[in-house]
Amino acid sequence: MTPQAEFKSDLLRTLQARGYLHQITHPEELDAAARAGIVTGYIGFDATAPSLHVGSLIQIMMLRRLQQAGHKPIVLMGGGTTKVGDPTDKDQSRPLLTEEKIQANIDSIKTVFARFLAFGDGPTDAIMVNNADWLDKLGYVEFLRDYGVHFTINRMLTFDSVRLRLEREQPMTFLEFNYMLMQATDFLELERKYACQLQLGGSDQWGNILNGVELIRRVDQKQAFGLTTPLLATASGQKMGKTISGAVWLNADMLAPYDYWQFWRNTEDADVGRFLKLFTDLPLEDVARLEALTGSGINEAKKILATEATAMLHGAEAAAAAEEAARVAFEAGGLSADMPTLALKAADLAAMSHAGLMVAVGFAASNSEARKQIANGGFRIQGEKVSDPAGFTALQPGEAELRSGKRRVRLVVEP
Repeated sequence: MTPQAEFKSDLLRTLQARGYLHQITHPEELDAAARAGIVTGYIGFDATAPSLHVGSLIQIMMLRRLQQAGHKPIVLMGGGTTKVGDPTDKDQSRPLLTEEKIQANIDSIKTVFARFLAFGDGPTDAIMVNNADWLDKLGYVEFLRDYGVHFTINRMLTFDSVRLRLEREQPMTFLEFNYMLMQATDFLELERKYACQLQLGGSDQWGNILNGVELIRRVDQKQAFGLTTPLLATASGQKMGKTISGAVWLNADMLAPYDYWQFWRNTEDADVGRFLKLFTDLPLEDVARLEALTGSGINEAKKILATEATAMLHGAEAAAAAEEAARVAFEAGGLSADMPTLALKAADLAAMSHAGLMVAVGFAASNSEARKQIANGGFRIQGEKVSDPAGFTALQPGEAELRSGKRRVRLVVEP
């Protein structure tokens, strides 16, 4: 990677200082373009679920940094590519979704972006487009003649998304094999419609991004750029965005702001500084001070990370309420109205085993995971440790407090 001192543009200097940079196709040329004027860049998001999860947050933050540096972000919704499914980092084909389900997912997902980007008609305002607008109109023979001629099977077989699947002897459908051509077509279309010069993404997208850069050079004889972030994992090696109780969703109707705050509060000590750089707008000098804290001080840094990240997504009021609810629950030993609740009828509650109850409230992703937590003493009901995962607890109608580990709490209430 080019040393930071060699970058002159605010964009690349910021991206490198905050830890976003992994690969750049033409670093010097992109640096010069970012200094000379407005660079338009995009990232694509397929609509495979009603919400993105926190694993996509680094990409959203990249678009935010792009706009903060005076450039124009494009959010590309994958209404067309979702019909195919990105095979990258997958051992099996994604389930195919109906057009109605894809559109419903897009409608749900897109609300999050307004928290991170300023949309409008200005030169650096963000815009949102849908690749179904052009991919749905392509005829098959037309697609092959116009674009397929620029790709060789030999090269496509070397890309990780294909090679790794084949090495693991997992089948790849011809439908999925076309995905990288469709993504390259997206870049060409955005270059023609919006003078988009830059595609950003995770390092697992490097091969797909290179295809788009090369297609623009071959077809339109123009220079384009690709830039990737490192694939993000925690210090212990866990994939970002996954927890024992499932994905950390960005939409509030799929994960409460309190749980989102708790996710960041539970950051491993070794990750605090890195995550403050990537996922908050705190100045780097403040980050340096916080990541240098030790002992109990690192817990204060984690609370700042949690509150800053939650405020960016859900607003300052929701972040403050989550922080106060956590203080009441874990420091003062009380309960707060801002804690997540689950409405269950007394009859349904009485019919649930302890393991089933843990799954129902989101403390575990499966009964087997719940049994492990219970065996390790990680589940309490009304302050009493649960020891039998198959047992039942007779709770009186009204409010019941459930706790998992040190940082997760639920209030079960009657509807």
